[in-house]
Amino acid sequence: MILSSLFPVFALILLGGVLKRRGLTNDVFLAASDRLVYFIFFPAMLFWKIGGADPGAGIPWRLCLAVAGAVVIVYVISTAAMRPAGITAFQAGSFSQSCYRFNTYIGVAIVINAMDETGVRLFGILIGFLIPLINVLAVSTLIWFSGQPISGRRRLIVTLKALVSNPLIVACLTGLLYAQTLNRFPLFIDNTLRLMSLVTLPLALMSIGGALTFANLRGYLKPSLVGAVIKLVALPVVGYGMLAWLQVAGPALQTAMLFFALPTSTAIYVLSSQLGSDTALASAAIVVSTVLSFFSLSAVMILFF
Repeated sequence: MILSSLFPVFALILLGGVLKRRGLTNDVFLAASDRLVYFIFFPAMLFWKIGGADPGAGIPWRLCLAVAGAVVIVYVISTAAMRPAGITAFQAGSFSQSCYRFNTYIGVAIVINAMDETGVRLFGILIGFLIPLINVLAVSTLIWFSGQPISGRRRLIVTLKALVSNPLIVACLTGLLYAQTLNRFPLFIDNTLRLMSLVTLPLALMSIGGALTFANLRGYLKPSLVGAVIKLVALPVVGYGMLAWLQVAGPALQTAMLFFALPTSTAIYVLSSQLGSDTALASAAIVVSTVLSFFSLSAVMILFF
């Protein structure tokens, strides 16, 4: 199970890194690929997967509440860990994000390999439910520690803009609506979305590999490791406790545990850059979290599958 589910994902990430270093791809190609995946291919795949799922399943509220509760608890833990870990105010926003943000592309790829359409639907619901919460936590922390005189109105505008412009949220919500109404796609639409989905994850995973850089690792190894331990150890432990408390079981439990074990999102670099946090730390945290997530995901596969 581990080999069949995780090896293809990390192999494509590694391939992306090799292609970049061999000069077969470059920053221009990767930037264009990221935009295509983020704004077109990945939302289309989510809409297709969720829109064609069982409409009678409903919203798993206990799953959503358990995962959201775990994220909030770990957010508090990460904030409390900043001073002992020597995190400066300039680094706080990047460090905080590395402790709870999740890589959506890797998550969907592993769920598709390890589970059936039920898992994809559950993961899609988690995406739509958690991205708003995570953006509120991330933006609030970045602004709070930046020391910039930003008003509450400005903070609200930045947060709402990040949510409204997020195509993944739009895809998940419209997919849920479609599943509750029409549910079935005409064959020519279904085949088109199927072909688009075949392009999505290889491009996304190779872009992740191409974007990984070890240049900043030496100077930021300690805070990156602390963030990775919180993300890949503390979050799964806290998350399992929340799931057990709310009696979440079956495919919902498996989906949530995979979610908890995912590496941090590459989006932390973008948001850190926009709101004046340490992008070098963000870059190092992404590398460390991505590499170590193989072990956290393997542990989840052994224990829950």
